[in-house]
Amino acid sequence: MSFFNNTHDICRIELSRRSFIGMVFFSGLASLSPAPVLGAIRDCISPQRSLSLYNPNTRESLQTTYWANGRYLQKALSDINYIMRDRRTGEIKQIDTRLLDLLYAIGTELKSQKPFHIISGYRSSRTNELLRKRGKGAAKHSLHIQGEAADIRLPGCRLSSLRRVAFKLKGGGIGYYPRSRFVHIDVGPIRYWRGR
Repeated sequence: MSFFNNTHDICRIELSRRSFIGMVFFSGLASLSPAPVLGAIRDCISPQRSLSLYNPNTRESLQTTYWANGRYLQKALSDINYIMRDRRTGEIKQIDTRLLDLLYAIGTELKSQKPFHIISGYRSSRTNELLRKRGKGAAKHSLHIQGEAADIRLPGCRLSSLRRVAFKLKGGGIGYYPRSRFVHIDVGPIRYWRGR
């Protein structure tokens, strides 16, 4: 008599063993670095990741599940790429999934159901150079050009709180722009600065 009724039983046991090993591994690391690891544990357990985005420049909004069943969903990624496009040229670029995961982690930490306002997502080289010439503080080799950065705000959340959570997650660079009312986040090297 077979112990397993069908191959689905084998898959369930294998997934349970993997989940258990992952939980033990992450639990051990949690004592070393609690904030980022606890977020990683939440992500491992969560069956899906969703984002709610609003582009105040185009007045477009999007609520989508972009990750489910252990993989990124191409249709959702395409929709995100579109809403985060260069509004001046209409150019679209693949937004780095690490940036999406960082946005998701920030939203989870803040327990917010409000949409992130995307002040600037992808920027073409031409747009970036235009902003540099106008003295808008755009970096010459901005990660916006690579689809690895976003300037955001979150309704109902103070900019200082948004910055604090991004700092706690240590996902990359953080620029704080209180006068312009946004926080820059990127998935490049960890660094911090204050702008206008």
